[in-house]
Order: sequence, then C-alpha cells, then structure tokens
Amino acid sequence: MNAPLSHAALSPVHAPLQASDLAALPLIEKWIAFATVSRDSNLALLDWTESYLKDLGIACSRTYDDSGQKANLWATLPAHDGETKVGGLVLSGHTDVVPVDGQPWDTDPFKVVIQGDKMYGRGVTDMKSFGAICLMMVPELLKRKLKRPIHLAFSYDEEVGCIGVRRMIADMVAQGFKPAGCIVGEPTGMQVVIAHKGKHSYQTTVHGFEAHSSLTPLGVNAVEIACEFVAHLKSMHRELVQNGPFDPIYDVPHTTIHTGVIAGGTALNIIPRQCEVTWEIRHHHLNTPEDLFAQAKAFGESLVPAMLAVAPDTGITHELKSVLPGFATAADSEIAQLCFDCAEVDPASGAGKVSFGTEAALFHQAGVPTIVCGPGHIAQAHQPNEWVTLEQLAWCERFMRRLADRVCVA
Repeated sequence: MNAPLSHAALSPVHAPLQASDLAALPLIEKWIAFATVSRDSNLALLDWTESYLKDLGIACSRTYDDSGQKANLWATLPAHDGETKVGGLVLSGHTDVVPVDGQPWDTDPFKVVIQGDKMYGRGVTDMKSFGAICLMMVPELLKRKLKRPIHLAFSYDEEVGCIGVRRMIADMVAQGFKPAGCIVGEPTGMQVVIAHKGKHSYQTTVHGFEAHSSLTPLGVNAVEIACEFVAHLKSMHRELVQNGPFDPIYDVPHTTIHTGVIAGGTALNIIPRQCEVTWEIRHHHLNTPEDLFAQAKAFGESLVPAMLAVAPDTGITHELKSVLPGFATAADSEIAQLCFDCAEVDPASGAGKVSFGTEAALFHQAGVPTIVCGPGHIAQAHQPNEWVTLEQLAWCERFMRRLADRVCVA
C-alpha cells in the first residue's frame, strides 16, 4: 500500500558526500546567482542558459509575457533519427523563486554556500537544482544518442500562479509537439509523486456602511462581518479535518480551507465600510471545490438581510481569483514505472500524493502523462536559509543517469 511522503526517505546509497562529488555543482551555482524573484525579469538566466545549450548545438525557443521582461525557454534534444516532436519526455522546471525580503538569512541567498552535508541558497530546493542537473546531463544525452527526443521546459512565474507554463504548453501544442511523458522536478525527496491537490482561490468582499464608531447601530461593520465569514470557513475546515473524506496517501489526507489575507477598515473611530478576505480551497478528488464554495457563499448570503436592514447597497460579493487543477497519473503508467525505476524506489510503497500545486497538472491537462519527482523537500522551500542535502542532489544525478540508460541508444 502506498503511503504519504516521508521527509526521512532515504536514498538507495548512503555513502558520505562531498560537494566535489556533484557534477552539477557549477551549474547549480550559476543558476542560483541569478536573482530571478517572480516580480523581476528572468531573461538574464535564460540568456545564459540558451547560450550554454546553443554551444551544444541545441535549438531553443521562447514565449514571452506581455511585458517582454519574462519568458519561458523550450529546448529540444532530437532523437538519433532526427525526430523532434513525437514521443520522448519533457523535463520541466520553473526559473522563478520567491522573495527573500525580510527573511533572516545567515548567508547571501543568491550565492551557493555549502556547510556540512547541506547546500544553502534561494532556489536550491525550489527548484533550480533540478534544472541545473538537467542541463548537466545534456552533453551525455547527446553523446549517447537519444531513442526519442528530450525537451527542456523552463518557465516563468510558477510561484505566482503557474502563469508562464500555460503559454509554453499552448505553444507546445500549437507547434505539434507530442511528448509521451513529463517529469516535473519539484521537491519530493526524490519520491515519485503521482498526484497533487487542486486549488481554488477567492476574494470575498464585504460591502458595509460607514458611520461614527459611537453610533454603531447606524453602520454596517464590514470587518466584523468578514470575521464571521472567516470563522465559518474555519468551521468548514474543522469539519473536513474531523470527518473527511480522506485519502490517506496524501501528506494532508483531507481537503483544506485556509484564509490568507484580511484587509479592511481605515481608523478606530470609523465603522469599516469594506473588508476583503482572500482564501483558498485545496481539494483532492473526493471533494468538489464548487460545492464547498457554495456552502461558504450560502453562509455569507445569510448575513446580508441584517446588513440591508441597516443600509442599502450593502452585501457580500465573491471573485474567483485563480484555479490550479489537481492531477492524478496511474501508478502503473509508463511514465510512473520509468520514474520508479530511475529513482530506485519500490512502486508498492513509493508512490506519493502531495497537497502543494505544481505545473504537472497543466501538462497532464494537455494530455501529457506527468509525474513529480525532484530533490529536496517542500518543507525547506520558501524559507530563510533554504537548503537541500548533498545526498538529495546526488540522488537526482543518479536518477538522471539511470534515465539516460533507458532513453539513449548507447
């Protein structure tokens, strides 16, 4: 029976490692040095990467955002018979990282620092190390000749809603590429993840009525009503925690409801006119997010008559801000079995499901069978002093070399 991913999952090899044992170290150092925070451009990193690939004879293409300051990079390593579009694999990763502002880092976040068995730096786990290891493998894959093409897919703005990859996938389809599978290298501890939850995010706005705070019966307090709404969301979450439904393979086995931001009010002596609540549902296949939203909306509507009794034009509105679908790939699928083999994990116990979202769902939605497997753990992502163990990076390098044994002619 499959089990949730364990942060203590061990590599098949336990020998002590030195940084010099990592073939990809220079490339990891190079990628980390580009401060590609999502709010900033990633073009300098792409320029360097494209130059590296072109020196190896690999053609690259880009899809840009509307500003022209960010782009995706798509590169194809052709099969030995010249095939570039049909079959083969996509190796996918994002180039952006989350900000370091206000975080208490002990080292320069955009410089790789190795202390003991850990490597520190923004993106070493999430998820530049995977991209660098893919690049490290390119000369070997070309030398050994591929049975089917390999595509490198490096995206922008994953951290702010999987934005860039949507354009890259649309371009992939329009250009006639038909990969047989995709590996997304998000941090899974090198365990093979065959599913993750979907996410719906909402902004709920309470429209109240201002009055002097000494005359509270004459006003409609948007902040207090928003707090009632948030309390109801929390009660819905508690119901899910207690009664499910549950899928025990997930790291968090039930659907979750979470409030992230509340903004409202202007001054203590003014009854707040407006309050905004930003919240989300992360759901597995046993729950329907639309049904859960309908429950929350119905509670909000139950509060409106009392608001209207005080002042017209008051009420509660909701806006769906983003949707990231979930995905599930069969554990006995060709892509999953390939990854079990390359990761050297037992299919009977090594398949995992996670609660965090990835670009895998969008490749899967486009008809490309996809799994998630990469070095590091999500618990270290987005944190000050982000780190990954050298053992995890070595495991990923071994994964890639075993993959080469299966996809190359020689």
